[in-house]
Order: sequence, then structure tokens, then C-alpha cells
Amino acid sequence: EYAITLAELKRQVREAQLKTAVSVNKELILLYWDIGKTIAEKQEVAGWGTRVIEKLAKDLRIEFPGMQGFSRANVFYMRSFYIKTQKVQQL
Repeated sequence: EYAITLAELKRQVREAQLKTAVSVNKELILLYWDIGKTIAEKQEVAGWGTRVIEKLAKDLRIEFPGMQGFSRANVFYMRSFYIKTQKVQQL
């Protein structure tokens, strides 16, 4: 009986871990989309250029040192991600 209980608890832990990972990934995708949207809008309205976006990436890395994903390239990918999703929605 112990082995069956242990197996069930292991299954529950693994299931919770998977749900957590999926939830975190979903939230990160939404965050990256929002960041991309903000950048695209600022470029259009306020004339943000490459240097401003590079500064933004640097400042985000400084503010959130334990969080990966704010490299210069990734921040530009966030912008592209937003723009591409807008094009798809228009189809």
C-alpha cells in the first residue's frame, strides 16, 4: 500500500510541476507581448529608436538581474513578436 501511495503522490507532484511550468510560460509570453507592444507604440508615437530600446534592455537587466530574457536581441524579438501577432490578427 505504501508503494501505491508514494507513486500517487509522485504523480501529483509531477502534475503540479508541469502545471506550474505551463502557467509561468504563459505569463512570460504575455509579458513579452506586452513589452513588444509598448516598444512598438513608443516607436510610432514618440519616435523611439534603436538606442532607446537598447537602453531599455540594459535598464531592465539591471533592475531584474535574476531574470533572463532582457538582452538587446530579446527585447527586439519582443517587438517583432508583437508586430507579427498584429499582422496575423489582421488576416
